[in-house]
Amino acid sequence: MRLKAYGACVIVFFCLGAPVRAAGVQLLDSDPGLAGAIWYPCAGEPKDVRLGTLAPPADLGLTGVKDCPVPAVKLPLVIFSHGRGAWFGAHHDTAEALADAGFVVAAINHPGDNGNDLSRRDDLSGYASRPLDMIRLLDFMLRDWTDRAVVDPARIGFFGFSKGGYTGLVLIGVTPDFKRIAEVCKEETGACAQLHSGEAAPNPPHDPRIRAAVIVDPASGAFTRDNLAAIDVPLQHWRSERGGPGVGDGSGNARIASSLSGNPDLHVVPAGHFAFLAPCSPQLAAAIPRICADNPPEFDRAGFHREFNASVVRFFQDHLDGRSGPR
Repeated sequence: MRLKAYGACVIVFFCLGAPVRAAGVQLLDSDPGLAGAIWYPCAGEPKDVRLGTLAPPADLGLTGVKDCPVPAVKLPLVIFSHGRGAWFGAHHDTAEALADAGFVVAAINHPGDNGNDLSRRDDLSGYASRPLDMIRLLDFMLRDWTDRAVVDPARIGFFGFSKGGYTGLVLIGVTPDFKRIAEVCKEETGACAQLHSGEAAPNPPHDPRIRAAVIVDPASGAFTRDNLAAIDVPLQHWRSERGGPGVGDGSGNARIASSLSGNPDLHVVPAGHFAFLAPCSPQLAAAIPRICADNPPEFDRAGFHREFNASVVRFFQDHLDGRSGPR
Protein backbone atom coordinates (compact mmCIF):
# COMPACT_ATOMS: atom_id res chain seq x y z
CA MET A 1 0.00 0.00 0.00
CA ARG A 2 1.58 3.28 -1.07
CA LEU A 3 1.40 6.02 1.53
CA LYS A 4 -0.73 9.03 0.69
CA ALA A 5 0.07 12.64 1.55
CA TYR A 6 2.49 12.91 4.45
CA GLY A 7 1.96 15.22 7.38
CA ALA A 8 -1.79 14.68 7.71
CA CYS A 9 -3.14 15.00 11.23
CA VAL A 10 -4.16 11.36 11.58
CA ILE A 11 -4.36 10.88 15.34
CA VAL A 12 -5.56 13.47 17.81
CA PHE A 13 -2.29 13.83 19.72
CA PHE A 14 -0.57 15.11 16.57
CA CYS A 15 -3.16 17.81 15.90
CA LEU A 16 -2.61 21.51 16.39
CA GLY A 17 -3.89 22.64 19.73
CA ALA A 18 -3.07 19.40 21.57
CA PRO A 19 -1.66 19.97 25.07
CA VAL A 20 2.09 19.90 25.51
CA ARG A 21 3.14 16.53 26.88
CA ALA A 22 6.27 14.45 26.99
CA ALA A 23 7.06 10.82 27.44
CA GLY A 24 8.41 9.74 30.78
CA VAL A 25 11.91 8.31 30.39
CA GLN A 26 13.86 5.94 32.60
CA LEU A 27 17.44 5.12 31.62
CA LEU A 28 18.88 1.63 31.92
CA ASP A 29 22.61 1.80 32.59
CA SER A 30 23.52 -0.71 35.30
CA ASP A 31 24.06 -3.73 33.01
CA PRO A 32 26.00 -3.71 29.69
CA GLY A 33 23.44 -6.18 28.33
CA LEU A 34 20.56 -3.86 29.25
CA ALA A 35 21.82 -0.40 28.31
CA GLY A 36 18.96 1.71 26.99
CA ALA A 37 15.75 3.47 27.94
CA ILE A 38 12.11 2.96 28.84
CA TRP A 39 9.42 5.40 27.67
CA TYR A 40 5.89 5.60 29.14
CA PRO A 41 2.95 8.04 29.43
CA CYS A 42 3.62 11.28 31.29
CA ALA A 43 1.94 14.69 31.27
CA GLY A 44 5.06 16.71 32.08
CA GLU A 45 6.93 19.37 30.14
CA PRO A 46 9.53 17.93 27.73
CA LYS A 47 13.17 18.59 28.53
CA ASP A 48 16.52 17.28 27.33
CA VAL A 49 17.40 13.98 29.01
CA ARG A 50 21.08 13.74 29.88
CA LEU A 51 22.38 10.33 28.82
CA GLY A 52 25.68 10.27 30.68
CA THR A 53 27.63 7.07 29.92
CA LEU A 54 24.82 5.91 27.61
CA ALA A 55 25.47 8.72 25.13
CA PRO A 56 26.51 7.51 21.65
CA PRO A 57 29.58 9.02 19.94
CA ALA A 58 27.63 11.52 17.81
CA ASP A 59 25.60 14.40 19.19
CA LEU A 60 22.41 12.49 19.85
CA GLY A 61 19.94 12.92 22.67
CA LEU A 62 16.46 12.31 24.00
CA THR A 63 13.70 14.58 25.22
CA GLY A 64 11.11 13.72 27.84
CA VAL A 65 10.57 13.78 31.59
CA LYS A 66 13.29 11.80 33.30
CA ASP A 67 11.93 9.44 35.96
CA CYS A 68 8.37 10.76 35.70
CA PRO A 69 6.10 8.64 37.94
CA VAL A 70 4.78 5.60 36.05
CA PRO A 71 0.96 5.46 35.77
CA ALA A 72 -0.62 2.88 38.07
CA VAL A 73 -2.57 1.13 35.29
CA LYS A 74 -1.95 -1.92 33.13
CA LEU A 75 -0.31 -0.89 29.85
CA PRO A 76 0.82 -2.72 26.71
CA LEU A 77 4.56 -2.97 26.07
CA VAL A 78 6.48 -2.62 22.80
CA ILE A 79 10.17 -3.59 22.64
CA PHE A 80 12.41 -1.96 20.02
CA SER A 81 15.39 -3.40 18.10
CA HIS A 82 17.66 -0.93 16.29
CA GLY A 83 19.57 -1.42 13.07
CA ARG A 84 23.19 -2.42 12.45
CA GLY A 85 25.63 -0.22 14.38
CA ALA A 86 22.88 2.11 15.66
CA TRP A 87 21.66 2.81 19.22
CA PHE A 88 18.62 2.45 21.44
CA GLY A 89 17.35 5.96 20.66
CA ALA A 90 17.46 5.68 16.87
CA HIS A 91 13.65 5.68 16.72
CA HIS A 92 13.00 7.90 19.72
CA ASP A 93 10.20 9.83 18.03
CA THR A 94 8.25 6.62 17.40
CA ALA A 95 8.85 5.52 20.99
CA GLU A 96 7.60 8.89 22.24
CA ALA A 97 4.48 8.69 20.06
CA LEU A 98 3.66 5.26 21.48
CA ALA A 99 4.24 6.47 25.03
CA ASP A 100 1.91 9.43 24.42
CA ALA A 101 -0.71 6.95 23.20
CA GLY A 102 -0.54 4.84 26.37
CA PHE A 103 2.22 2.30 25.75
CA VAL A 104 5.38 1.38 27.59
CA VAL A 105 8.34 1.18 25.20
CA ALA A 106 11.71 -0.37 25.97
CA ALA A 107 14.85 -0.32 23.82
CA ILE A 108 18.47 -1.31 24.43
CA ASN A 109 21.75 -1.25 22.58
CA HIS A 110 22.55 -4.62 21.05
CA PRO A 111 25.87 -5.57 22.69
CA GLY A 112 28.66 -5.68 20.13
CA ASP A 113 26.45 -4.05 17.46
CA ASN A 114 25.85 -0.45 18.47
CA GLY A 115 27.44 2.97 18.08
CA ASN A 116 29.57 2.54 21.19
CA ASP A 117 30.64 -1.05 20.52
CA LEU A 118 30.98 -2.45 16.99
CA SER A 119 33.02 -5.50 17.98
CA ARG A 120 30.44 -8.00 16.66
CA ARG A 121 28.59 -5.81 14.16
CA ASP A 122 29.25 -8.09 11.18
CA ASP A 123 29.88 -11.36 12.98
CA LEU A 124 27.70 -14.40 12.31
CA SER A 125 27.03 -14.70 16.04
CA GLY A 126 24.95 -11.53 15.89
CA TYR A 127 22.21 -13.34 14.03
CA ALA A 128 21.66 -15.44 17.16
CA SER A 129 22.52 -12.90 19.85
CA ARG A 130 20.14 -10.19 18.66
CA PRO A 131 16.95 -12.20 19.32
CA LEU A 132 18.45 -13.29 22.64
CA ASP A 133 19.04 -9.62 23.52
CA MET A 134 15.35 -8.91 23.00
CA ILE A 135 14.29 -11.92 25.05
CA ARG A 136 16.57 -10.70 27.86
CA LEU A 137 14.96 -7.24 27.64
CA LEU A 138 11.47 -8.69 27.71
CA ASP A 139 12.34 -10.91 30.68
CA PHE A 140 13.66 -7.84 32.50
CA MET A 141 10.55 -5.78 31.80
CA LEU A 142 8.22 -8.54 33.02
CA ARG A 143 10.24 -9.86 35.97
CA ASP A 144 12.80 -7.37 37.23
CA TRP A 145 11.83 -3.82 36.25
CA THR A 146 10.91 -1.79 39.32
CA ASP A 147 7.58 -0.80 37.70
CA ARG A 148 6.87 -4.19 36.11
CA ALA A 149 3.38 -4.28 37.66
CA VAL A 150 2.14 -1.79 35.02
CA VAL A 151 3.03 -4.06 32.08
CA ASP A 152 0.27 -6.32 30.76
CA PRO A 153 2.09 -9.55 29.77
CA ALA A 154 -0.75 -10.44 27.38
CA ARG A 155 -0.11 -7.28 25.31
CA ILE A 156 3.47 -7.40 24.04
CA GLY A 157 4.52 -5.89 20.72
CA PHE A 158 7.76 -5.60 18.77
CA PHE A 159 9.22 -2.85 16.54
CA GLY A 160 12.39 -3.49 14.54
CA PHE A 161 14.27 -1.68 11.78
CA SER A 162 16.81 -3.12 9.31
CA LYS A 163 18.79 -5.76 11.21
CA GLY A 164 16.27 -5.15 13.97
CA GLY A 165 13.61 -6.16 11.44
CA TYR A 166 15.46 -9.44 10.93
CA THR A 167 15.45 -9.79 14.73
CA GLY A 168 11.70 -9.35 14.89
CA LEU A 169 10.89 -11.80 12.11
CA VAL A 170 12.90 -14.44 13.95
CA LEU A 171 11.23 -13.71 17.28
CA ILE A 172 7.73 -14.08 15.82
CA GLY A 173 8.46 -17.54 14.47
CA VAL A 174 10.58 -17.41 11.30
CA THR A 175 13.58 -19.74 11.12
CA PRO A 176 16.17 -17.92 8.97
CA ASP A 177 17.61 -19.69 5.94
CA PHE A 178 21.37 -19.24 6.30
CA LYS A 179 22.01 -21.55 3.36
CA ARG A 180 20.30 -18.96 1.17
CA ILE A 181 22.52 -16.20 2.60
CA ALA A 182 25.63 -18.26 1.85
CA GLU A 183 24.45 -18.79 -1.73
CA VAL A 184 23.77 -15.14 -2.50
CA CYS A 185 26.36 -13.20 -0.48
CA LYS A 186 29.75 -12.38 -1.95
CA GLU A 187 31.55 -10.51 0.83
CA GLU A 188 34.94 -11.83 1.90
CA THR A 189 34.61 -10.77 5.52
CA GLY A 190 32.08 -11.03 8.33
CA ALA A 191 29.14 -13.42 8.42
CA CYS A 192 29.33 -14.17 4.70
CA ALA A 193 32.93 -15.35 4.94
CA GLN A 194 32.14 -17.35 8.06
CA LEU A 195 29.33 -19.20 6.30
CA HIS A 196 31.51 -19.85 3.25
CA SER A 197 34.23 -21.26 5.47
CA GLY A 198 31.79 -23.81 6.90
CA GLU A 199 31.09 -22.23 10.27
CA ALA A 200 27.88 -23.59 11.75
CA ALA A 201 24.83 -21.43 11.15
CA PRO A 202 23.12 -20.09 14.27
CA ASN A 203 19.75 -21.33 15.46
CA PRO A 204 18.14 -18.20 16.96
CA PRO A 205 15.14 -18.53 19.29
CA HIS A 206 11.52 -17.46 18.85
CA ASP A 207 9.38 -15.80 21.54
CA PRO A 208 5.63 -16.57 21.61
CA ARG A 209 5.00 -13.73 24.09
CA ILE A 210 5.08 -11.24 21.19
CA ARG A 211 1.51 -10.73 19.93
CA ALA A 212 2.02 -8.16 17.13
CA ALA A 213 5.01 -6.78 15.23
CA VAL A 214 6.00 -3.78 13.12
CA ILE A 215 8.87 -4.81 10.82
CA VAL A 216 10.59 -1.93 9.02
CA ASP A 217 12.86 -2.43 5.98
CA PRO A 218 14.40 -5.63 7.40
CA ALA A 219 17.64 -7.25 6.32
CA SER A 220 16.01 -9.71 3.94
CA GLY A 221 18.52 -12.34 2.80
CA ALA A 222 17.51 -15.11 5.22
CA PHE A 223 13.79 -15.05 4.42
CA THR A 224 11.73 -16.96 1.88
CA ARG A 225 8.08 -17.58 1.18
CA ASP A 226 8.40 -20.94 2.95
CA ASN A 227 9.88 -19.74 6.23
CA LEU A 228 7.77 -16.57 6.36
CA ALA A 229 4.68 -18.81 6.37
CA ALA A 230 5.40 -19.50 10.05
CA ILE A 231 4.24 -16.00 11.07
CA ASP A 232 0.98 -16.21 12.98
CA VAL A 233 0.74 -12.77 14.62
CA PRO A 234 -0.56 -9.49 13.15
CA LEU A 235 2.21 -7.88 11.11
CA GLN A 236 2.79 -4.38 9.75
CA HIS A 237 5.58 -4.35 7.14
CA TRP A 238 7.25 -1.19 5.84
CA ARG A 239 9.75 -1.02 3.00
CA SER A 240 11.68 1.66 1.16
CA GLU A 241 11.49 1.81 -2.62
CA ARG A 242 15.11 2.90 -3.01
CA GLY A 243 16.82 0.75 -0.38
CA GLY A 244 20.26 1.55 0.95
CA PRO A 245 23.08 0.12 3.09
CA GLY A 246 22.12 -3.27 4.49
CA VAL A 247 19.07 -3.80 2.28
CA GLY A 248 20.46 -3.31 -1.23
CA ASP A 249 18.26 -1.77 -3.91
CA GLY A 250 15.01 -2.49 -2.08
CA SER A 251 14.07 -5.54 -4.14
CA GLY A 252 14.66 -7.91 -1.21
CA ASN A 253 11.96 -6.24 0.84
CA ALA A 254 9.63 -6.13 -2.13
CA ARG A 255 10.14 -9.90 -2.30
CA ILE A 256 9.34 -10.25 1.43
CA ALA A 257 6.18 -8.17 1.08
CA SER A 258 4.95 -10.33 -1.80
CA SER A 259 5.79 -13.52 0.13
CA LEU A 260 3.84 -12.77 3.31
CA SER A 261 0.71 -14.83 3.80
CA GLY A 262 -2.45 -13.85 5.61
CA ASN A 263 -3.45 -10.21 5.69
CA PRO A 264 -0.36 -8.14 6.62
CA ASP A 265 -0.54 -4.35 6.74
CA LEU A 266 1.86 -3.41 3.91
CA HIS A 267 3.42 0.01 3.27
CA VAL A 268 5.95 1.17 0.69
CA VAL A 269 7.68 4.53 0.99
CA PRO A 270 9.16 6.42 -2.02
CA ALA A 271 12.51 7.02 -0.32
CA GLY A 272 15.68 5.32 0.90
CA HIS A 273 16.40 3.10 3.88
CA PHE A 274 17.37 5.84 6.34
CA ALA A 275 14.04 7.63 5.95
CA PHE A 276 12.74 5.45 8.79
CA LEU A 277 15.25 6.82 11.30
CA ALA A 278 14.09 9.70 13.47
CA PRO A 279 14.39 13.11 11.77
CA CYS A 280 17.86 14.54 12.27
CA SER A 281 18.80 17.59 14.28
CA PRO A 282 21.25 19.99 12.60
CA GLN A 283 23.93 18.68 14.97
CA LEU A 284 23.32 15.06 13.95
CA ALA A 285 23.18 15.97 10.25
CA ALA A 286 26.62 17.56 10.60
CA ALA A 287 28.03 14.63 12.59
CA ILE A 288 26.66 11.70 10.51
CA PRO A 289 25.41 13.14 7.21
CA ARG A 290 24.96 9.72 5.54
CA ILE A 291 22.03 8.76 7.81
CA CYS A 292 20.42 12.18 7.49
CA ALA A 293 20.62 12.65 3.70
CA ASP A 294 17.39 11.35 2.19
CA ASN A 295 16.91 9.75 -1.21
CA PRO A 296 15.48 11.66 -3.03
CA PRO A 297 16.89 14.83 -1.43
CA GLU A 298 13.49 16.53 -1.42
CA PHE A 299 11.87 13.76 0.66
CA ASP A 300 10.22 15.30 3.74
CA ARG A 301 11.37 12.98 6.54
CA ALA A 302 9.75 15.02 9.33
CA GLY A 303 6.42 15.09 7.52
CA PHE A 304 6.62 11.40 6.73
CA HIS A 305 7.30 10.53 10.38
CA ARG A 306 4.08 12.20 11.48
CA GLU A 307 2.24 9.73 9.23
CA PHE A 308 4.55 6.82 10.03
CA ASN A 309 4.31 7.21 13.80
CA ALA A 310 0.55 7.60 13.67
CA SER A 311 0.22 4.42 11.62
CA VAL A 312 2.48 2.44 13.97
CA VAL A 313 0.47 3.64 16.97
CA ARG A 314 -2.81 2.77 15.30
CA PHE A 315 -1.57 -0.72 14.39
CA PHE A 316 -0.55 -1.53 17.95
CA GLN A 317 -3.77 -0.04 19.31
CA ASP A 318 -5.74 -2.30 16.99
CA HIS A 319 -3.83 -5.49 17.87
CA LEU A 320 -2.78 -5.06 21.52
CA ASP A 321 -6.21 -4.20 22.86
CA GLY A 322 -6.18 -6.99 25.46
CA ARG A 323 -8.95 -9.07 23.89
CA SER A 324 -6.78 -11.68 22.17
CA GLY A 325 -6.30 -14.97 23.97
CA PRO A 326 -3.15 -17.07 24.25
CA ARG A 327 -1.53 -18.14 20.99
